[in-house]
Amino acid sequence: IQILIYVMLAWGLNIVVGLAGLLDLGYVAFYAVGAYSYALLSSYFGFSFWLLLPMSGILAALWGVILGFPVLRLRGDYLAIVTLAFGEIIRLVLINWTDVTKGTFGISGIAKASIFGIWSFDTGSPNNFVKAWGLSASSVYYKIFLFYIILALCMLTAYVTIRLRRMPIGRAWEALREDEIACRAMGLNHVLVKLSAFMLGASTAGIAGVFFASYQGFVNPTSFTFFESALILAIVVLGGMGSTLGVVLAAFVLTVAPELLRSFAEYRVLLFGKAAQQ
Repeated sequence: IQILIYVMLAWGLNIVVGLAGLLDLGYVAFYAVGAYSYALLSSYFGFSFWLLLPMSGILAALWGVILGFPVLRLRGDYLAIVTLAFGEIIRLVLINWTDVTKGTFGISGIAKASIFGIWSFDTGSPNNFVKAWGLSASSVYYKIFLFYIILALCMLTAYVTIRLRRMPIGRAWEALREDEIACRAMGLNHVLVKLSAFMLGASTAGIAGVFFASYQGFVNPTSFTFFESALILAIVVLGGMGSTLGVVLAAFVLTVAPELLRSFAEYRVLLFGKAAQQ
């Protein structure tokens, strides 16, 4: 499940970095927007998982537009610095807005995803899935259900990305990546091209954030640090800029590798950087 979460996030960032050539170091901010949207709206207003999946995607896309507009004239290192600052601003807001986000304590007891509102996995629910089907009490059924959800979301993300890449907007992203001045000279609206990349990448991260909050049942700002943005970017770079299959392989390697390198905890970040450099 964790590997597939990173695959989905990396495919979203691949639109921004790999296809459009816009270096985004604050991508985890949109991930946080999705996770906290689900945590807060489900806790205070009782919104369901299935309703908040598209809603959080739209909300994260709006934040993508908010970030995209001020940085339209920036490229390269300057763009990276601004997006990095945006990610840190979101994290600091989550830490300090304690009345809403509960700060570093985080939000716990987040509602679990249900099977389309018919069966619930909450223990005290009258329409509990395990009781309804006469199964033994175990959390494994919920994990299996979540696995199929994230698998379906990844497949949908891959399908949409591949289709968009073959459409005029995908060609425009790639042209923008190669030479922005030439694109503008040919009459392409670089503003819309950049904003569309930011919006689609952000919406993917927002949807992944909803799933993450439901999967963990708890969110706090430590899950959305710069290291997460760097890890997702490393997956994109290691898998090959713009590559769909390569991202899957890189996500597998960089998710399993930390578990294998726990005895080298002080050096594993250095190893990640070296791998991405190669």
